[in-house]
This record gives sequence, C-alpha cells and structure tokens, in this order.
Amino acid sequence: MAAPVPPHGPATPGVTIGPVDLAARVDEALVVQAMAFGLSQGEIDVRRPLVLRHLEQPGARALGAVTPGGRLAGFVYGLPNDRAHWWSSVVEPCLRATGTDAWLDDSFVITELHVHPEHQHRGIGRALITALTDGAAQPKSILSAIDRDSPARALYRSLGYRDLARQVVFPSAPVPYAVMGAPLPLRRGGGKDFRPHGPPG
Repeated sequence: MAAPVPPHGPATPGVTIGPVDLAARVDEALVVQAMAFGLSQGEIDVRRPLVLRHLEQPGARALGAVTPGGRLAGFVYGLPNDRAHWWSSVVEPCLRATGTDAWLDDSFVITELHVHPEHQHRGIGRALITALTDGAAQPKSILSAIDRDSPARALYRSLGYRDLARQVVFPSAPVPYAVMGAPLPLRRGGGKDFRPHGPPG
C-alpha cells in the first residue's frame, strides 16, 4: 500500500509513493539515477553492486514513486548510520573538524534520492524523503550532496537540513560534497508538496 503523502500542492496524476523492492528493480532505479544525475554506463556498472550491498544492510529501507503503468519515477533509500561504514569513515574527519561528528551517531542516512527528470519539480522528491524519514527510529538524519547551489540543496534546506561540513572529497568523485543534517521529523511546508490522484493503495 502506498504511504500517505501530504494533501497539499500540485497534483501529480496517478503517481503513488510506497515501499518498493529496490533490489529487484535495481537496474530500473539506476536508469532513473543516471537520467537525474548524468551518470555514464561505466558509473552505473560501478554503482550497481554498491546499491545492492547497501540494501542488504540492517535497517535499510526504500520507497519508490510509481506511475500508473508501474514505471519507477523516483526512489529513495537509506539506513541507520554506522561509523564503520565507508561513507562515515570519509566524512568523519571533516565533521570532527567542524565539531559536528556527533551527527554520525543515532542518525538515519539518506543514501540515494533521485527523481526522473520527466517527473521533477512536482514535489515527488520531497514526498519520498519525508515519508522515508517519518519511518526512521533515529532522531536525526544526515546526507551528502554535491557542494554547489542546486535544486537538491534547496530542497534539503527547506526540509531543515543544514551544512555540517563542506568541500568534502570522496575518493574518485570529481567534485566536492557537503554533508548536511536535520532533526527528525523533517520540516513541513516551504515548498511544493506531492498529491496523487485517485486512491493511494
């Protein structure tokens, strides 16, 4: 059954937000990510086993935005943070330098959030991340985003995320990232919300 979404803002006909078996749809999800993020086929090939490994972690959860025809319009997944994870090991020195490394404890990480370009600017990304974090047991959420002004960064700020560290360099990444954190539940309002047409189930 689709998760409830805020009944405000512009309608997105027929698209529903709900749990999705992302491992079973990993190739479709990577197409969405490639279209949204501009990935090459080589980058997709590298990310596929990473996504599958993430989804096997304890507490990992995924939601999808699905069209009436069953196509994946967007997805989000995340998991409880663990300082032993590779991502944490990279960002921890940067957070320690800004006095914010406590955000790595008892926090839910948004690992990936992507919406196909054909469905962007309709509140789907906001609905996905809000619904996912509403189900988190942790009191706060962290994520990383490319460190430049962008619609994604604006969305995160509107939800209550703030910069914890900037110019964080991940091995092999061509551009630096910002690490952001927000208390849960995420802030409501301040942007477009998603409203499906028809029954949510």
